[in-house]
Amino acid sequence: MGDDDTASTLRVGRRAVEIHRPEKVLFPAIGEGKEYTKGDLVAYYRAVAPFMLPHLRGRPLMLERHPDGLDGPMFMEKNTPEHYPDWIERVEVPKEDGTVVHTVCDDTATLILLADQACLTLHRWLSRVGRLDRPDRMVFDLDPAADDFEQVREAARDVRELLDELELPSAPMTTGSKGVHVVVPLKGHDDFDSVRDFARDIAEELVRAQPERFTTAARKKDRGERLYLDVQRNAYAQTAVAPFTVRARPGAPVATPIAWEQLDDPAVHARRWTLADAVEQAHTNPWSGLMSRARALGPARRRLAERRA
Repeated sequence: MGDDDTASTLRVGRRAVEIHRPEKVLFPAIGEGKEYTKGDLVAYYRAVAPFMLPHLRGRPLMLERHPDGLDGPMFMEKNTPEHYPDWIERVEVPKEDGTVVHTVCDDTATLILLADQACLTLHRWLSRVGRLDRPDRMVFDLDPAADDFEQVREAARDVRELLDELELPSAPMTTGSKGVHVVVPLKGHDDFDSVRDFARDIAEELVRAQPERFTTAARKKDRGERLYLDVQRNAYAQTAVAPFTVRARPGAPVATPIAWEQLDDPAVHARRWTLADAVEQAHTNPWSGLMSRARALGPARRRLAERRA
């Protein structure tokens, strides 16, 4: 039976989006757990769209597609396929040998179409169309040496403490994999090189204070048992997983924004929320007010210099 034989049309706002083979299993069941189909993925992204779209609008995307589910091949899609409908937003971005035309997800219909294309995970730029060279987010990716969330929990607290000292607001997000992203909203005054350099300065300050716990070594063989403070997401044309995106992992875990207080809950870990219950967490509005507290980095740079002195 071909894809078109089991297609249905979903009305999403002003758009009609065709869903092909909604019964197709994308996440096989684990043990006593539930399997998740393309229909489940579509329903999840439709429900979470009001909370997810503010983190996607105006941003180039890199799309992680699994046409046959977790057990099949995966590919990363930068260029928007020609067969996508005209109403899908696009942005042309220069690169060394030409340009890339990235998909931009500005509405629920686009999010549903991407789900139909078995795009499990959306990776977003940290800058927006019109100011692609000026990021408005800074991200610290806390990557443990092993699948040890207690190590991540303690590291996140230390990152927050230093950011608080620098008077930079921040919020954590479970990645749906092993770690946590600590996200800092920015005014967008600095270019990517400046933001990445400052993020590295912050990471190196943490390493200087506790070299037995932290590292900025890019090579795994150089890290030992230390937690890796990864700031490479802050480079131009790099991406970070979008808040509320599903991860291509068994059980369909979701990269989920949380409040700092939730990090103290022993039940919280990197894969705590899944496609089945992440919408409930979204409704709690864990990052309430965060993005309106964006900062310029000049004052924080001076505070870090004073601390080092």
